[in-house]
Amino acid sequence: MPQIGSHLKELRRRRDLSVRELALRSGISHSAISLIERDRMSPSVDTLSAILDALGTTLPGFFADLYSSVPHSPFYAAHEWVEIGKAATISYRMVGINHPNRQILMLHETYARGADSGEAFAHSAQEAGMVTRGAVELTVGGESRVLHQGDGYYFDSRLPHRFRNVTDGESEIVSAVTPPTY
Repeated sequence: MPQIGSHLKELRRRRDLSVRELALRSGISHSAISLIERDRMSPSVDTLSAILDALGTTLPGFFADLYSSVPHSPFYAAHEWVEIGKAATISYRMVGINHPNRQILMLHETYARGADSGEAFAHSAQEAGMVTRGAVELTVGGESRVLHQGDGYYFDSRLPHRFRNVTDGESEIVSAVTPPTY
């Protein structure tokens, strides 16, 4: 499986940017970018999206390039969903990573007890999803709501947003993100 970090580093080098220049453009610390490039840290979807925005590309474009040599099928078994940003307490698994011309980022998100996506973050996209297990507090702009199994959301991702598991066990979300046209 291709490594996200080395591919990100190659993309940065092709644009003749230092790690510090990329940090300034993306708002992500240079130390975090360095760890990600060395595959010592897996970025969240929002962190990777900010870095890719600063590099002038999108999540679908980045992963399409990364997995361009892998043949695609319209069907994906559970074990074929690719982890694209596992943190210690949050997993983001993506379906269709090698689909050509992908316009949707489809995720299965798992939040461990107490998991939090961190500081509210904004990026150019729209997001929609549904809680399939547990309960998650979603904050969008200045509004917060606890969503339970079966509840959903749809918002403009340019509004700062944050997810937080509010149950004693794991919570899960199935979501879709539409990145900027590329």
